[in-house]
Amino acid sequence: MFAVPPNTVANASDLTRAHPVRIARETAAARRSWAHLVRYDRERRWALLLRRTAEHEVWILSWLPDQHTELHDHGGADGAFTVVSGVLNERAVRSDSGQHSAETLHTLVAGQSRVFGPNYAHQVHNEGPDPAISIHVYRPWRAVSPSS
Repeated sequence: MFAVPPNTVANASDLTRAHPVRIARETAAARRSWAHLVRYDRERRWALLLRRTAEHEVWILSWLPDQHTELHDHGGADGAFTVVSGVLNERAVRSDSGQHSAETLHTLVAGQSRVFGPNYAHQVHNEGPDPAISIHVYRPWRAVSPSS
């Protein structure tokens, strides 16, 4: 048996909604519907809002080598991301009473996903030699673009 920190579990408040990992994986599998939209930006990672419903947002992000986010959380949103191509590294930080207390590192290859709950803090980084693409799902909507 193992402990699952509460901020790594998507809210189960409404079980009629599709889980964010399912949405991300289904979107990734429908690559022909969005692949032509992907762009790469040498200055910063690129992001495009692919779909917004009353329940969630779906974003496509592209990552050139060495592009990364700063350490951030998603406020009260939960969600997930799935790597479509390339390799992404995630540094997740658990905070107790506002102080960083535990850090875990995850390497995700194409087809792998991470789920997050409200106030989950992490940094995502393409440390590899090849570009990467990922699909991100947020519920409820994000206030700003993931490329900000």
